[in-house]
Amino acid sequence: MSPAATAPGSAAPGAPGLNDFTVQVATPNGSGSQSSNAVLLRTLFQMGIPVSGKNLFPSNISGLPTWYTVRASRDGHVARSARVDLLVAMNPETAAGDLAPLAPGTPVVHDAALPPEGGRPALDLYPVPFDALVAPISGEARLRRLLRNMVYVGTLARLLELELPEVERAVARVFAGRARAIEQNVAAARAGFDHAAGFGHRPAFGARRLDATRGKILVDGNTAAALGSLFAGVTVLAWYPITPSSSLAEGLIAALGRHRRAPDGAATYAVVQAEDELAALGMVLGAGWAGARAMTATSGPGLSLMAELAGLGYYAEVPAVVWDVQRGGPSTGLPTRTSQGDLLAAALLSHGDTRHLLLLPGSVEECFTMAGEAFELAERFQTPVFVLSDLDLGMNTWMADPFPYPERPLDRGKVLDRAELERRGGFARYRDVDGDGIGWRTLPGTEHPGAAYFTRGSGHDERAAYSERADDYERNLARLARKIDGARGALPAPELDGDGRAPVGILSFGSSRPAVAEARAQLAAEAGIAADALRVRGWPLSPSVAGWIAAHQRVYVVEQNRDAQLLGLLRLDLDPALLGRLRPVARITGLPLDARSISDEIRAQEERR
Repeated sequence: MSPAATAPGSAAPGAPGLNDFTVQVATPNGSGSQSSNAVLLRTLFQMGIPVSGKNLFPSNISGLPTWYTVRASRDGHVARSARVDLLVAMNPETAAGDLAPLAPGTPVVHDAALPPEGGRPALDLYPVPFDALVAPISGEARLRRLLRNMVYVGTLARLLELELPEVERAVARVFAGRARAIEQNVAAARAGFDHAAGFGHRPAFGARRLDATRGKILVDGNTAAALGSLFAGVTVLAWYPITPSSSLAEGLIAALGRHRRAPDGAATYAVVQAEDELAALGMVLGAGWAGARAMTATSGPGLSLMAELAGLGYYAEVPAVVWDVQRGGPSTGLPTRTSQGDLLAAALLSHGDTRHLLLLPGSVEECFTMAGEAFELAERFQTPVFVLSDLDLGMNTWMADPFPYPERPLDRGKVLDRAELERRGGFARYRDVDGDGIGWRTLPGTEHPGAAYFTRGSGHDERAAYSERADDYERNLARLARKIDGARGALPAPELDGDGRAPVGILSFGSSRPAVAEARAQLAAEAGIAADALRVRGWPLSPSVAGWIAAHQRVYVVEQNRDAQLLGLLRLDLDPALLGRLRPVARITGLPLDARSISDEIRAQEERR
């Protein structure tokens, strides 16, 4: 069944227009459509039209249905749209479900030899003889199956008035360095373009060149996170493959191989594919203890396995960075669908009284910058830091500003060298001498008789000696709580949108950002509801969050999970008197969040007041 048929708000109001439409491509997984969809997306981008791409793929290797949605928005909206304005029906097995939710008159491009099952006369059908068009281009059956996809790109170029030279330039970019592939794919696109000239009409919407993408790039969040980690000085990666985080690790491995080399070509980094996620975090903690900037990347099931060693990192106070690219759960859940369901798990991961620092990126730019901030915070506060991305942000393609080159020197936190040890005459590893809860540490190899200490996950006193004394244990836990609480001001400040005078507030985190921005516009235009927005970017929460909530009569907490986990964290932090202002808007479908589901829910709750 088409994702549009199951999505909340699939009957979204509004109509497509010039540079404002959504194209959904339905294919079997493994049919080679990824490159074609990238060409379509990049063509619109090169024409200066704001665009985004969402890939909905199954959790097997090939054969099951996959959908790719390209959204063009002259207003710059990049959240998923629940509306399908044009369908490319390339999968006979899903055709009936793909067609069912379409509005009358919706254009449908399909194989002329295989009319879509359940096709309705009310739809605007564009039959294309794909096999006949690719036959002259290649005699190889497997390659012809792949080239069929580029034919629909050419067909769409004619129907939507995309510029054919930009299609060809996008083909050259996607297949860079492969001259024969470029030649054949350009031929396939031209074949579709020429065939579509025979249609007696075209859709009532299309594209015209804009200048809204100048200076922008197209990138996914996992690539941005890998680059940010490289620039932050990471030298150790230990990981275990798991969707949707694997491409983050793979991207970082490629970047390390290019840029972490000694003059003689020797690697100055270490990458270990561990036997599981528990071992991966153990290796990261070992490297962090030794003074390296070390990280791992995982998703929900891997995060669960890391619980014991996450507690070790917290209690022994060892720097580490963990990227959690969230997916649907529980258990195996929906491994290729998106979610924000790990928030509570990451914040409190491990047994006992444990709390972790969280960073919550809401854009690919923040995936880059927060990668660096994560290492700074991990070393400054001597603790694991968890960065919570998700599949939508991590694996889908987004427009972004070019990433800034980091110019600030690395902050290694409270590290004592030999000269400082000489001056002090020694140190106590877990003693709070500055009132911030953070002890001083040394790194292995420091040549001083007072540099050594024993790192313990069991009870210990200020000098790292084994202790089960009640006062030592209580004092240690109180210091750790003070340290984590003291990080509030060091975490990225919340992002505000609005003048603060609206009675309604919308509170969110992470990849909900673009959907919330669009929902605010819908509420104002369609219902006259003015709403401010605040996006939290770290936990523990900034002290300013409570003041912002107090300034609004009603605050809708938007998140992509069932149990309103952000609202749960708010309950831990807020004065109980403020809790009555909070109202959950918790959506969990596995699909990227769309604006219509938010605005409809808020509008309905406002009307019921």
